[in-house]
Amino acid sequence: MDRMTRPPVTVLPDSAEIPRENLLDVPPTYFTREVTAEQPYYWSPLQSASPPAGSFRAGTKVVLLSRGRGGLCRVADSQGLAVMTPFAGLKPIAG
Repeated sequence: MDRMTRPPVTVLPDSAEIPRENLLDVPPTYFTREVTAEQPYYWSPLQSASPPAGSFRAGTKVVLLSRGRGGLCRVADSQGLAVMTPFAGLKPIAG
């Protein structure tokens, strides 16, 4: 039997970890908004002046948790990721 070749081990930086306060214990089961185009999200409103933590793809369904100042709102996706994103990039889900 041939030996298996394993790739080198890579350790991700601390910045790759999702902060605990940005994960819901129970992900939402219903959604109120949909992302209209790819758009950034941030861990907190204070981070919005920095590079984004990530981005939502167009069509991602989220639940609106709260509206903030400066055009940002707090949303959660189907994985329980609770983040700040521009409210203008969301549209209501009909129904």
